[in-house]
Amino acid sequence: MGKIINFFSYILPLILLGCATRPPDDLDNICGIFWHETDWYEAAVEASEKWKVPIHVMMAIIHQESRFIDDARPKRSRLLWVIPWTRPSSAYGYAQALDEVWGEYQDATDNHGADRDDFDDAIDFIGWYAARTYRTLGISKWDARNQYLAYHEGMGGYKRKTYRSKSWLINVASRVKSRSSMYYQQLQTCKAQLDDEVSGWFF
Repeated sequence: MGKIINFFSYILPLILLGCATRPPDDLDNICGIFWHETDWYEAAVEASEKWKVPIHVMMAIIHQESRFIDDARPKRSRLLWVIPWTRPSSAYGYAQALDEVWGEYQDATDNHGADRDDFDDAIDFIGWYAARTYRTLGISKWDARNQYLAYHEGMGGYKRKTYRSKSWLINVASRVKSRSSMYYQQLQTCKAQLDDEVSGWFF
């Protein structure tokens, strides 16, 4: 019996590791990202059509938040500079969504089975949040820079302009804008082939 338990304690982590989605090799090319995980493209199209938020904006935000790592979390603080301690927030998954905001998303969309480490759910969350930011704050869904600032600071923080005292965050938001523009240009070169691939699955 002990040998059986030891066997499963060894093999189960390997099985779970095999099920994990490996991040794309080239994060600077949205075409490569979608060819690496073609079902991600289908999920991105569905989220974009549902929330009317451009794919390149959502993907640029996910890149900044997690680098497309499914179980990403903030780094732990250190106790006495050595011992791993608590994490600074409950952010988790592709979208680095906080527990509270993720719960709001689940309630608002009636999607209580949504998981933050599931790409389909994460990009749908990004679209939902951007659409809400547009309704509440009037930020264009195409405005990657200000969408990211509102995403990072929360809508209340954005209204109070808390980002103005964070030069580092303004620089990050500018990088998100640049990446969004780059992703947009790249997507124009492969969108037709990706559409053919997805429609090919259907037929």
